[in-house]
Amino acid sequence: MTTQPAVLAAEPTVVTQPAAPAVTPAPRRRPSLAWLVRIVSVAAAIGLWQLLTANHVRFWLRFDTLPTVTEIVTAFGHRLGATDYWLDLGQSLIRILTGFAIAAVAGVLTGILLGRSDAFANVFGPLAELARPIPAIAIVPVAILLFPTDEAGIVFITFLAAYFPIMVSTRHAVRALPTIWEDSVRTLGGSRWDVLVRVVLPGILPGVFGGLSVGVGVAWICVISAEMISGRLGVGYRTWQAYTVLAYPEVFVGIITIGVLGFATSAAVELVGRRVTRWLPRGEEKTR
Repeated sequence: MTTQPAVLAAEPTVVTQPAAPAVTPAPRRRPSLAWLVRIVSVAAAIGLWQLLTANHVRFWLRFDTLPTVTEIVTAFGHRLGATDYWLDLGQSLIRILTGFAIAAVAGVLTGILLGRSDAFANVFGPLAELARPIPAIAIVPVAILLFPTDEAGIVFITFLAAYFPIMVSTRHAVRALPTIWEDSVRTLGGSRWDVLVRVVLPGILPGVFGGLSVGVGVAWICVISAEMISGRLGVGYRTWQAYTVLAYPEVFVGIITIGVLGFATSAAVELVGRRVTRWLPRGEEKTR
């Protein structure tokens, strides 16, 4: 009786994968420290301004002709107690919000049409590109002749200034959308309306709010300039009137007011944009 040779089964080789290195999250910047740095930088600029103007420094730049910080603060206190300051503030806000709201609606709608419709782009696109390089403030004489009131003309200038940044940003955002998104909706039986609501509008939101942020800043520049030229009320009008009577502290009161209003409206647009696009994936963001 022959004995069969024993066959030894080879043990399976176990391949061990190297352990993935632990990912250490980047340390977050402390909000209190960031705000402290911002406050210190502003305070340092104010202190330097006071130092240069109070000591009548003239080194190529003529700081001796400018008002000191204390003079500006005193003038600001007087203006805050005046009724016409708040009337000017309200009038400028009404103009900027009206023109900007119209520009936002018109800019987004025409931007989508320019990005989605070849026929509309062929008809409206050349006109928009011819008008876009013209500064809105250069249209002030035309607005004075065209509109029956100065108020309507200033709102039109504000609209024109904000419209083109919003329209261009929206158009580029529409054209940058990946075609596979629309193809996926179409494959699942989606209609044009489904593509618009589920693909186009959510996909262009970051670009739209980028255009809105730029547009509101440009609108402030043009509404103040239009108020200086043809206004009867408003922060720009009152600032120019102060300059004509050599009331330089009140000129800086107007400049500071314009800066605060522009900062507040831009921050509001950015805040709304961040709330609306919360669903977007974001990297580690800096503390704002």
